[in-house]
Amino acid sequence: MTQFINKKEDIVAEAVDGLIATSGGRLARLDGYPHIRVVLRRDWSKSKVAVVSGGGAGHEPAHAGFVGPGMLTAAVSGDVFASPSVDAVLAAILAVTGPAGCLLVIKNYTGDRLNFGLAAERARAFGLNVSIVVVDDDVALPDLAQARGVAGTLFVHKIAGALAEAGADLGTVTKAAETVIAKAATIGMSLDTCTVPGASKEARIPTGKAELGLGIHGEAGAHQVDYESAEAAMATVLARLKTRLDPDLPHVALLNNLGGATVLEMQVLAYELARSEISARLHAIIGPATTMTSLEMRGFSVSVLPVTPDELAALRAPVALPAWPGVSDLAPVDVIDLPDGLRPIRPMASAHPQTEAFLVRCCEALIASEADLNALDAQAGDGDTGSTLAGAARALIGAMDRLPLSDHTQLYRAIGLELSETMGGSSGVL
Repeated sequence: MTQFINKKEDIVAEAVDGLIATSGGRLARLDGYPHIRVVLRRDWSKSKVAVVSGGGAGHEPAHAGFVGPGMLTAAVSGDVFASPSVDAVLAAILAVTGPAGCLLVIKNYTGDRLNFGLAAERARAFGLNVSIVVVDDDVALPDLAQARGVAGTLFVHKIAGALAEAGADLGTVTKAAETVIAKAATIGMSLDTCTVPGASKEARIPTGKAELGLGIHGEAGAHQVDYESAEAAMATVLARLKTRLDPDLPHVALLNNLGGATVLEMQVLAYELARSEISARLHAIIGPATTMTSLEMRGFSVSVLPVTPDELAALRAPVALPAWPGVSDLAPVDVIDLPDGLRPIRPMASAHPQTEAFLVRCCEALIASEADLNALDAQAGDGDTGSTLAGAARALIGAMDRLPLSDHTQLYRAIGLELSETMGGSSGVL
């Protein structure tokens, strides 16, 4: 796949500099390029507990996108999907840690545990107070001894960061992070794998299938399932999460775009989440948003966290970070009546089987021609005429029980009113 990069060897360093250049002066980086890639707050004074995270690149905006007051103090980036080196992590710790100490938040991968762990040991040898928490929120593979760390890491970043910003000591921040990790649960689903820059794409997921529980580095998931719809996809994901809900606490959900889903698709998934069987347990939602990605993977993940009032307050604490979507209440869809004059006065419905059969045949002919009409329109326009006519035809079939079928004079008027509501595009208004 063609990508907007220069050289694959430079992609991470150039991306980090791009982030810093557009941060409005909020961020800086340590020297030591290209091997040490540490993004840190410019306003940091070492007077509070530092919260440091990181890992391989390719998960943007995590982790550097969450560096700022109220979240991370610094983030360390490795190459794409590769842990940063010990020296890079140590450089970050030394740069931001003062008397209050430092919390390292890492995801449960071998490279991260080894490199961050050894860097912490070396920092302690310098006399610094450093603690580590390991996020293991993935529930896709329940028999896995060491669960992976995925998007639930954002819960830890936000709650630990809020407490540190408020002046809590290292023990309190660490304990809060450990509590969140023990409760957080995440699972994802994707229709396609991702493409590592400079490498060929693995064609692992066939058309018509989705993979449940794949990792954020493109690792294979629990199993592949038939893809039917957004509704079925969300139901499959939530079936794995509902056993992790706490009966005594409200929950916050994080709906995360793994990188390649469109905004439109993510909003449909949010609709399904909001009307799902667990929606009554959800107090608030983060997203839908792109927070912990796997390059351009066309998928999503859902994370749930049962929260105490203090944890919810920490999640809600405002931060001036473009990448953080904030927390919103999950509320019913509010519907307001149409303005006067736009709600049509409909004629009395009446039955006429022959007229109904004729209209249905006409509508079915338009529906059957959808693809051909789209292809024809694509030669002169935007390729949607078939879809517009088919959508109107389906709506008209659904409206048969309220049409005055036995009064053809009123029927034409009623069909016009119906199409004025249901049919858009140029063909609709014409």
